[in-house]
Amino acid sequence: MKLKAILLICLLAMCLPANASAERKIPILIYHSIAEFKGHGAKELYVAPDEFEKQMLYLREHGFTPLTFEQWQEADQVAKPIFLTFDDGYKNNLTAFAIFQKLKTEGFTPKGTFFVISDFIGRSNRLSEADLKKLAASGIISVQSHTATHPDLTKVDNLEYELKSSKEAIERITGKPVIALSYPYGTFNKKVIAETKKFYEFGIATTPEYYVKSGAKDERYTLPRLYITYTTTLAEFAKIVEGK
Repeated sequence: MKLKAILLICLLAMCLPANASAERKIPILIYHSIAEFKGHGAKELYVAPDEFEKQMLYLREHGFTPLTFEQWQEADQVAKPIFLTFDDGYKNNLTAFAIFQKLKTEGFTPKGTFFVISDFIGRSNRLSEADLKKLAASGIISVQSHTATHPDLTKVDNLEYELKSSKEAIERITGKPVIALSYPYGTFNKKVIAETKKFYEFGIATTPEYYVKSGAKDERYTLPRLYITYTTTLAEFAKIVEGK
């Protein structure tokens, strides 16, 4: 009986595709404002704080491990990795930080990546230098680049200013390495990728897909993300993060 069982296990293993582990779908979520919508801006770019807290509780209760891009290699070492990203550096992202702190337990550390526009730092509705220093020092938030002025990079001549100066400005403030760039509007082309590679280890787009490791050239510079919006229900959120 033991021999038959061993043979059966071997046969099953042979039938599995060699790249089965590589086909695991990893969700990279994109948020913007964590606040109640009060009629200003695009409603779908908001997520109400109570809904956001429910979403983070879902992650905690269902075994997810939130990671930042500095922990990219750890995605292969945990059962349910997930990346939580926030674009534009809005002041209300401090609400997300507060919820992360509230929900942190011995077995669950919520983490996120705040992509900030360096020339907008300190504006009335944006995170300040003091905010960014506090966030970066927390061990919960990774502060990364969303360029210097938020242009469509495919239409920019001086890419070095948008990419290099933003990286350097944020690093001066936080004292931490800036290794990831979120493309404004999610737009990029071969030239943008080539320039991004000079300064960053990751380029993050908004292609609405899961990340699936393929080994393709430059796959770290075309990372897809899944939008979480104002009208995303908790049931829909669960389907998104579970890959259903």
